[in-house]
Amino acid sequence: MPTAAAGSTGRAAVPLLQCALLAFGSTYVLDDSDGLGREFDGIGAVSGGGATSRLLVNYPEPYRSQVLDYLFKPNFGASLHILKVEIGGDGQTTDGTEPSHMHYTLDENYFRGYEWWLMKEAKKRNPNITLMALPWSFPGWLGKGFNWPYVNVQLTAYYVMTWIMGAKHYHDLDIDYIGIWNERAFDINYIKVLRRMLNYQGLQQVKIIASDNLWEPISTSMLLDSELLKVVDVIGAHYPGTCTVTGATLTGKKLWSSEDFSTLNNDVGAGCWGRILNQNYINGYMTSTIAWNLVASYYEQLPYGRCGLMTAQEPWSGHYVVESPIWVSAHTTQFTQPGWYYLKTVGHLEKGGSYVALTDGLGNLTIIIETMSHKHSVCIRPPLPYFSVSHQFATFVLKGSFSEIPELHVWYTKLGKPSQRHLFKQLDSLWLLNSSGTFTLELQEDELFTLTTLTTGSKGRHTLPPKSQPFPRSYKDDFNVVDPFFSEAPNFADQTGVFEYFVNTEDPGEHRFTLRQVLNQRPITWAADAHNTISIIGDYTWSNLMIKCDVYIENPEKGGVFIAGRVDKGGVLIRSAWGVFFWIFANGTYRVTRDLAGWFIYASGHVDVTAKKWYTLTLTIKDNLSSGMLHDKSVWENIPVNHPRNGWAAIGTHSFESAQFDNFHVEATS
Repeated sequence: MPTAAAGSTGRAAVPLLQCALLAFGSTYVLDDSDGLGREFDGIGAVSGGGATSRLLVNYPEPYRSQVLDYLFKPNFGASLHILKVEIGGDGQTTDGTEPSHMHYTLDENYFRGYEWWLMKEAKKRNPNITLMALPWSFPGWLGKGFNWPYVNVQLTAYYVMTWIMGAKHYHDLDIDYIGIWNERAFDINYIKVLRRMLNYQGLQQVKIIASDNLWEPISTSMLLDSELLKVVDVIGAHYPGTCTVTGATLTGKKLWSSEDFSTLNNDVGAGCWGRILNQNYINGYMTSTIAWNLVASYYEQLPYGRCGLMTAQEPWSGHYVVESPIWVSAHTTQFTQPGWYYLKTVGHLEKGGSYVALTDGLGNLTIIIETMSHKHSVCIRPPLPYFSVSHQFATFVLKGSFSEIPELHVWYTKLGKPSQRHLFKQLDSLWLLNSSGTFTLELQEDELFTLTTLTTGSKGRHTLPPKSQPFPRSYKDDFNVVDPFFSEAPNFADQTGVFEYFVNTEDPGEHRFTLRQVLNQRPITWAADAHNTISIIGDYTWSNLMIKCDVYIENPEKGGVFIAGRVDKGGVLIRSAWGVFFWIFANGTYRVTRDLAGWFIYASGHVDVTAKKWYTLTLTIKDNLSSGMLHDKSVWENIPVNHPRNGWAAIGTHSFESAQFDNFHVEATS
């Protein structure tokens, strides 16, 4: 006797022969008799664009590894098929900067940043994961004075090629796909030169995806240029709204949503993710969807806070949250693999929602059904036209090679009210032996069903992480790390410029190990980088605090450094950041400003300061007053500061110049 897959949800999935008394809905045939649809290329996520994984690297074990398991471990959590990373270019690229492997013309270092480490951790868990890379910004020297990466296309192609070669040589990482310039202009000649250079270096297996922007004008450009059509392997569009354009389909190339989601990771975000994972293929023939971003590991008050598949933004406590988009991902990722094929028989449900089916061609079948309502599946972009979803019965008929499938395993998610909420719950199997491959599902709003022949699915669990804690009110870092594993100091989030651990060989004493701002030239920007460099740290709610730091100006001409508190903006908004900024300059002056740009001056004057010497700066902010000291001697006192009322602590430089920082110390009282 066939059994019902009811489980504890109260929903029924019963064979049609047992449903004579039900009010039948529409019937949907799943059949491979007329061949298959497009090849499935996988589901993935982006680390970068920018600095979105910044805080993850500082997590203590075992919590850091647990987060990585939820993201990459097969049949455990999100089980991602694709990891896309930013090729750091020293510029602000949404929530921070990521360091380039070539800050300067003759500089090469393939251990900066954390994307190398992240790719290796992903490969460690899933050796078959696809690796993609894409530049957002570029180091300034490539532009030769212009904010443009195509001044010398051979040089830029060489720069990108060295990153791919370095990934292999230093980290044994094979990059599978390389992009052009995130959401910015492409250059046809550059794409062709890049392909030739990759081939010359024996990197024929590295495929090119273009242009990580809109479907046009790249699609038409390819149709008009046979060589460009040949060298571009995948057309990647961002936030396509599940739709494509005629030109893209006419190219005959693979179509990907190469950046999507970008939505708060609550249940509405999960609904967005579940809807587009199905409908990107149904509506737009997209065979891969990649979420921005992988994990929300950046200060939450930066732009697009908590827009990752999960949240890990407290390395100081070890707390993280496995958000619902992780389990929505699992409905597809745990029961498919790149190289499977969509069936041609996919589509929309009569009363709202959609269904897709995929096969490995070896007898396995996975069906994913979603009924996400408009209200509970709005993505951050583009605008979502209204549609309705209502209670319905959906009958599915398996035909072709699937008609004899005896059993389908059932996984279920219900988003919304806590009393009704279920995340990736396994229900009773659905037996089809006496039903001629036919079954009916009762569907409500905001549900996900996966029905599959695979038995490998699993809802992975680690022990609960520690409870959430605010950033420590008392925080010190002397940067005395002899052989740092990462190039950046814990918890500092660079917003313009790059701050790296530095060994000061000229000072064998107290300041041998420091933190140094290393950029001496403005990068080719992706966003509105500030004209000053700045790295933030701490708790955005801090109001009353003392910041103390040793500083060293290297530029004797126009050098300057600052420490700051109550910094109220970061990311792509960093240019307009306000706070309380205490500056000293190599010309023997100081300044106190309300803004990073230095337009609003609270106080200024002369101090005994020059380049190439260490000074200790102290900034104290309490209620509406602030004071500053140089070497424990008062420079200014009780200057009124009314706005902003709270924000991060920060360090930085007056321009793109080398400067050092040491013995950083914060005491926050509120």
